[in-house]
Amino acid sequence: MFDAILVAFYACSRRIVGLVNRPYETYRAMMEKSSLWELFPLGVLVGLYLAISSLVKTAAFRPFVLTRHFIKTSGSVVVTFLFVTVLLWGVARLWGGRGAYKHIVLGWAYTLIPTCCWFFFTSILYMVLPPPRTTQMTGVSLSVVFLTISAVLLFWKIILGYLTLRFGMKMDLVKILLTVCVVAPIIGLYSVGMYRLGIFRIPFL
Repeated sequence: MFDAILVAFYACSRRIVGLVNRPYETYRAMMEKSSLWELFPLGVLVGLYLAISSLVKTAAFRPFVLTRHFIKTSGSVVVTFLFVTVLLWGVARLWGGRGAYKHIVLGWAYTLIPTCCWFFFTSILYMVLPPPRTTQMTGVSLSVVFLTISAVLLFWKIILGYLTLRFGMKMDLVKILLTVCVVAPIIGLYSVGMYRLGIFRIPFL
């Protein structure tokens, strides 16, 4: 088991580099030979962010409050991940997608890399320059940088989501767009529900 975890960390690190340099080739290779063990290092990365987030968002260092916040957000992230992957897999199959649920799970798990990058970035920004921010040149420049980085990470996320359906479910562009048209409103309603429950202001998708 320990050997499998070490191999998973090594494979995951190589794939993350590949997602930056060669996302198309990386996803194609990942769907041909991949292991669910790779979910472990990705889970560690997400858990690290959630732990940091709990420290940043909690006003005082109170172990009970920190633990409760961490458990609530971690459980919500797991539920959201399962909801999104099952939804994608089910809707994709309705449009003729041919792929195992395992492939959707692995493919979507790697789309969490840009998500983690964005949330890490916003957490660091929150610590360095907490709101409210000024409307002077420094504040405006910071907003431009924030929007630029957010747009780049969103574009990266969209590409990885496309590749998840392209190789995970063996779908063409038309079927992928049809799948997105069905899935997007459902995820939107789910996100609104999570917001009203006070769990996520921005869903961890």
